[in-house]
This record gives sequence, C-alpha cells and structure tokens, in this order.
Amino acid sequence: MRSVRSLSVVAALLLVAAACTSAKPGWTYAPAPSATPLPSVSASGSAGASASASASASTAPSESASASASASASGGGAGEVLKIAAQNIAYDTTQEAVPANTPFQIQFTNNDAGVPHNVAIHDQSNAEIFKGEIFPGVAEKTYDVQALPAGEYTFVCDVHPNMTGSLTAE
Repeated sequence: MRSVRSLSVVAALLLVAAACTSAKPGWTYAPAPSATPLPSVSASGSAGASASASASASTAPSESASASASASASGGGAGEVLKIAAQNIAYDTTQEAVPANTPFQIQFTNNDAGVPHNVAIHDQSNAEIFKGEIFPGVAEKTYDVQALPAGEYTFVCDVHPNMTGSLTAE
C-alpha cells in the first residue's frame, strides 16, 4: 500500500511539473520603448546646432506649428495689424480695412472659454482665400495674411458661419 501511495504521489508531481514547464503564461512582458532624447541646441548657433534643431522640428510635428506654418507660408506678416476679438459667439467688429497689395496680420483674441473660433477670409465669389487656425478660447493667435488685391472681402468664423464681417482692401 505504501508503494502504491508513493507511486501516486510521484505520478502527481510529474504531472504538475510537466504542466508547469509546458504551459505558456497568458501574458507576455514587453518593455516600454526607450525615450529618444532630443538633440540639444547650443546658443552658439553652430551649424550642428541648427541642423539638430531642424531635425528635431521635422520629427516632432504639432498641430499649431503646422497651422502657423500654413498661415505664414501665405506670405503675410508685414504691414498693418488688425485686432479682432470673439465673444458671445460674435466678432467685436464687423467693418475693417487694410492697405491693398500689402501683407498684414490679424491679432485674433478668442474670449469664449472652451469655444472654438477662427478668422477666415473669403473673396466676392465666397472662395476662401485665407484660413486662420481654429482654436478654443480663452486664447490669442496672430495670423499672417498674404497681400490682397483692392476689393471687398468677407471675414468669417468657419465654426460659426453667423460670425461675419466686411474687410476692404484699399
């Protein structure tokens, strides 16, 4: 009886050992990816520093940087600065004028907390010729706008089409 009992214990241990060695866990360990350090930019302005800065800028896109780049790429930035604000889902001004054929800026203040707004400019055929970044308030952005030929334009919020104003390039 003792040998049968010993044999049963040995057989049970062998089964447990076999189950433990052949079974795969239901989980696997995957280490977190290592952080890629950004290259440092020295204040000396050396060629290596500027190359590193441009490399890090190209590998870390951001929404505001790309929107800002599209506004800047329009060739604006020089000349007059229009100040337009949004509050209570309305612009604070509905009549503005800029010099014709001269780039200008729109300093846009969104005073509606948590509400997205922007300023877009449409020509007389209602074609959008400039689109500023849409962003929630309370915040401020400065848009660079390309030179406009003399004429009448409309500025509008893309999110709230009831927000409009007239822009004259003269």
